[in-house]
Amino acid sequence: MGREVVKMVLEDETLELVAAVAPSAGAVDAGIFAGKGNTGVLASTTLEEALNSAKADVLVDFTVPQVAYSNTKTAIEYGVRPIVGTTGFTPEQIEELDKLSKEKGLGALIAPNFSIGAILMMQFAAQASKYMPHVEIIEYHGDQKLDAPSGTSIKTAELISQAREELRQGNPNEHEIIEGARGGYYNGFRIHSVRLPGVFAQQEVVFGGYGQTLKIRHDSYDRAGYMPGVNVAIKKIMTYSGLIYGFEHLMD
Repeated sequence: MGREVVKMVLEDETLELVAAVAPSAGAVDAGIFAGKGNTGVLASTTLEEALNSAKADVLVDFTVPQVAYSNTKTAIEYGVRPIVGTTGFTPEQIEELDKLSKEKGLGALIAPNFSIGAILMMQFAAQASKYMPHVEIIEYHGDQKLDAPSGTSIKTAELISQAREELRQGNPNEHEIIEGARGGYYNGFRIHSVRLPGVFAQQEVVFGGYGQTLKIRHDSYDRAGYMPGVNVAIKKIMTYSGLIYGFEHLMD
């Protein structure tokens, strides 16, 4: 994802790449590392080194949950607006980062998904749940994904829960012969996480009603599909103050 962000920035004349972080890459040119040729911007080994080396307006972070919180906090403390595509933040961390970004007068964004198609899928699902409240979510990712369920499925579940009353689904006397067979419980419905090699990122929201079903599905095939959303976020975050959770809030 970092390489794709570098490519996107270099291909947009209105954006400028001023720093990059690649702890395991060594002092390599960020453009060469991303397959775009020499840019004169050497990758730093730490975030602090990168933020000290150049004046940045925005930081884009696609790391892992273990460091995303500290990276986000560090960026805000440096006066840089963080755009984070990593999930795993606790509500308390989000609240703290929101307070800190407001104190600094900076916009910040944590987005479980930057795919415009995925955001539309979530919004369509929330709308459908008003009329078809029986729903389950099935999300598919590669077998190396660290968190389950995915941030996208949790965000989808949150939006559905805002649009419909809690409804405990299924037979009230059902019994799981194998623990977890019915998936994770959320507000009355279930989320199922599939982890297999060869899978990139897919999600299906399945609604059931009398004599009918409705399936809303989104498939991602390449990381480049997230970049139009990241591009929009970079430009729009300059006009905000405080932390925004969810890319949908930046979509007009």
